[in-house]
Amino acid sequence: MFRHLTLTFAICAGLTLPAVSQQSDSQDKPFDVRSSLGDMHVGKDADAAKQGLPLYPGARAKVEKDSDPVNFGILTESFGMKLMVAKYESDDAPIKVVDFYRDKLKKYGKVLECHSQKHGGGVKVNDDDKDSKDSNNKALKCDEDSGPVTELKVGTEDNQHVVAIEPSDAGKGSTFALVYLRMQGKRGDI
Repeated sequence: MFRHLTLTFAICAGLTLPAVSQQSDSQDKPFDVRSSLGDMHVGKDADAAKQGLPLYPGARAKVEKDSDPVNFGILTESFGMKLMVAKYESDDAPIKVVDFYRDKLKKYGKVLECHSQKHGGGVKVNDDDKDSKDSNNKALKCDEDSGPVTELKVGTEDNQHVVAIEPSDAGKGSTFALVYLRMQGKRGDI
């Protein structure tokens, strides 16, 4: 996988030189590159709807340093990756947000609920599946089961939806992040 990421970043550098279209010089506008080597999109245009999920009722975008939404996609002949992250906050308790997204994620498969100390800390790929030669088939499982962050996760290592919910820093309400990751080895729709 790291070989693919290294190749991806090398291609990104190469793609920016023969860029055919750049939408805007502004930092808030998406940046798109199309070339014969591949396509790339970088923007702050990630949201719940683009990830295939409804936004929790009454939720609002989290406004603070380093919480801008991220929408990154790259597609070449041999590799593709799509990553979207959007952070929100709600006045409702975390359990209400957990219940809402547990139900909404079911359309993507079995929902795994993990509890961890921080985002991304309680889920790992199930390496016990010896028959799987393709990471598309690697199931996910919880690595730890204690902490204030509830992560709802569905999918496989290469195609997953994650909703991470925790109590707000202010002590009232909750904050949550919606994450979508899809990777593939051949050109196609991502």
